[in-house]
Amino acid sequence: MSTAQLRQLQEQLKKELTQRETQERAQAIEKILAIAKSVGATVEELVAGAKLKAPGAEVAPRYRNPADAGQQWTGRGRQPKWVKDWVEAGNDIEGLRIAA
Repeated sequence: MSTAQLRQLQEQLKKELTQRETQERAQAIEKILAIAKSVGATVEELVAGAKLKAPGAEVAPRYRNPADAGQQWTGRGRQPKWVKDWVEAGNDIEGLRIAA
């Protein structure tokens, strides 16, 4: 195939993909509406009951360094050095917990 033919094919593929994605979304919406109807609810009611969080949403810190209040940790991921040092010194991590 020539370069021109390949570019034309590429454009046809883009159009076909867009069309199929639109069809698939429409089918998905129909299925969702049918499921909601089958349980006697609206889609809004179902979504309102769901806990939706955006990826990367902020998490409140659970632990604070008593020596430096600016150092906080959520309890997720790797422990910061100050937490490791605290635990290695024989202290309980609960001693760092921020009061709720």
